[in-house]
Amino acid sequence: MKKIITITMAFLLGFQLTSKADEGMWIPMLINNNIVEMQEMGLKLSAEDIYSVNHSSLKDAIVIFGRGCTGEIVSPEGLLFTNHHCGYGSIQKVSTPSANYLQDGFWATSKEEEIPIEGLTVKFLVYMKDVTDQVVDGVTLSMEEGERSQLVKANSEKVIADATKDTQYNAVVESMFGGNEYYLFVYETFKDIRLAGTPPEAIGKFGADTDNWMWPRHTGDFSIFRVYSSPDGKPAKYAEDNIPLKPKHYLPVSIKGVHKGDFAMIMGYPGSTQRYLSSYGVDLAISQTNMTIVDIRAEKLRIMKEGMEADEDVRLQYSSKYARTANYWKYFIGQTKGLKRLKVKEKKLAEEAEFSNWLNQNPVAKEKYGEALPLIADAYDEIEKTNLTRWYYREAIYYGPEILRYAKSFQKLEKMLHDKNAKDEDIAAETASLKAGVEKHFKDYNQTIDRNLYASMMRMYHENVPLDQQPVYFLKITDKFKGDFEAYADYVFDESIFADADRVLQFLDDPSGKKLTKDPALKAMTTFSSKKKEVMEPTKKANEMLAKGHRLYIAGLREMHRDKNFYPDANFTMRLTYGTVQDYYPADAVHYEYFTTTDGIVEKEDPNNWEFIVPDRLKALIEAGDFGPYAEDGVMHVGFLTNHDITGGNSGSPVINGNGELIGLAFDGNWEAMSGDIAFEPELQRTINVDIRYVLFIIDKYAGATNLIDELTIVRNPEPPKWLGPPDKKTEETESAPVKVN
Repeated sequence: MKKIITITMAFLLGFQLTSKADEGMWIPMLINNNIVEMQEMGLKLSAEDIYSVNHSSLKDAIVIFGRGCTGEIVSPEGLLFTNHHCGYGSIQKVSTPSANYLQDGFWATSKEEEIPIEGLTVKFLVYMKDVTDQVVDGVTLSMEEGERSQLVKANSEKVIADATKDTQYNAVVESMFGGNEYYLFVYETFKDIRLAGTPPEAIGKFGADTDNWMWPRHTGDFSIFRVYSSPDGKPAKYAEDNIPLKPKHYLPVSIKGVHKGDFAMIMGYPGSTQRYLSSYGVDLAISQTNMTIVDIRAEKLRIMKEGMEADEDVRLQYSSKYARTANYWKYFIGQTKGLKRLKVKEKKLAEEAEFSNWLNQNPVAKEKYGEALPLIADAYDEIEKTNLTRWYYREAIYYGPEILRYAKSFQKLEKMLHDKNAKDEDIAAETASLKAGVEKHFKDYNQTIDRNLYASMMRMYHENVPLDQQPVYFLKITDKFKGDFEAYADYVFDESIFADADRVLQFLDDPSGKKLTKDPALKAMTTFSSKKKEVMEPTKKANEMLAKGHRLYIAGLREMHRDKNFYPDANFTMRLTYGTVQDYYPADAVHYEYFTTTDGIVEKEDPNNWEFIVPDRLKALIEAGDFGPYAEDGVMHVGFLTNHDITGGNSGSPVINGNGELIGLAFDGNWEAMSGDIAFEPELQRTINVDIRYVLFIIDKYAGATNLIDELTIVRNPEPPKWLGPPDKKTEETESAPVKVN
């Protein structure tokens, strides 16, 4: 949730041109540019304490969790906190109807009980480096964009190869400011990650879809994992003799509490923002893209929900798939409303008008950047022509019925079986690989749901994609079945080998290229993919025009405001955002407090709605006021708000106070500012965080997992308030030796 650096005419829009502390996703390596302001707001650390390659720093405790979230190390034995919704897929993967950890929760009472999660990884940032000069070496202004991209790619690959040579590291070069700068990020990836604890869904997903993106919130959105290494401390696949990771740094945990105006910062891996998006991009999002995605996902959710409500086993199978689909279904609804309500297109137009005025007054700048906006405008004219095809292919075909994407995974084998020069051993190896994946694919697969998805997605695709952009094969099929997509789906699922595990295994015992080619699911997927590629071919040039225009526009903005401290768009690289704990006013005469309490859990309870079930034990603890040392004046806080600048990927990020201590986990943004990935709105934009005291309360008092509590370094007020009573031995001991933030 964020604001584009809205460089508009201040008199017209009333915006200040200086960066606000709550806006910005800053590169940690360059945080010295912000450190004075941060210290004035309450930070007690130095820039070196936050990011250093010479000694341990906060960055060494922050990780990429899985493929799209953030986590933080909180103990000297590799214990990791992240969000429940970030761990959701992993928890579902190891759950069964008889051991349903999503429904019942899981708490390892010893390291031996922790559950390995196959395929889950955790990445630590070793260092980052500005490599712009190396990456653009040989690039000239006269180059065609395609040629430039190829050279940038080749140079980046060399930079990566040099950085990782003779190491266990992996690396990536990422573009910043639309390709005006490039940074190298070097990672160490650990592959033995084990589940250590998770609350039941009734706590970790309390409110579910209804409360998603909403405040007030009462969700205990956390889960706990542990990172393991080989005995010598290096990354290694799961092995019994692996040991808990000894991290370079871990976060102490503060139970002092948070109050309005307190300084706080978030470090993590925000996924993607478009703060420099043009008015043309905003217009396309509002008029077409967003609601196309919403409409398709709404139908997918309806079909999945229908199957899940009919069978508890199916609910477990599809719980993670449903959650992934629902999250951004609701997001795009909110973003569209926000873009309209906050008049973001108008603000972008004003920014572009100011930019054009500046160019007209500066001939040298106009020579350099004058084609930026015309390139962007022309590119969007072309992109709009095939935009529906792009999104219907992605949402309704590739990520629609699973039978299509699964069939696509057999295309390599099909090609090999038709190739007279293919080696038998290569065919055997590919067949064995596909056979090994059968059980995994069908573990969480329901044929009835997928068949219903197929019929519905085919209907929506045919009704909404321009006919001349649809495959001829699909048009013939539609005609053959007289537009009856239910009958077409029945045909595919009756005839295709990919609808059933036994059929797939039987085929792989005696693979036939001819049978694959004739398979109705694979044939459909092949023709959809080919047509999409054909249709999108003209947009390659348009995308090159857009890339160049975007790069020039951002470069021009930065030159126009030389004294401004700009930040690049998020791209799933480590960033830091800072601000304060804040309440907000979402509408006229409406005020939202900056925190929620367990009273709200009881108020929302609905035994007839799975989204708002309160576990008996939790309810008993709340009613008894049995909160241990984690309450404040006898009140158990659950969540709190900050004005931080975050987005998807920041889920699970630590909220850190001025002393470098963990005070919460970021897990959501607020509904009123869903346009924040494009335009940050400082008065409305808030980050929703679970209070770390509620996390500890659930671990300690609800679950009784004191073995996990004992690992933490807990920092508290020197003299506990009277309501706490005498401090317990554990807390006294941990307070006496807090982790030093170096």
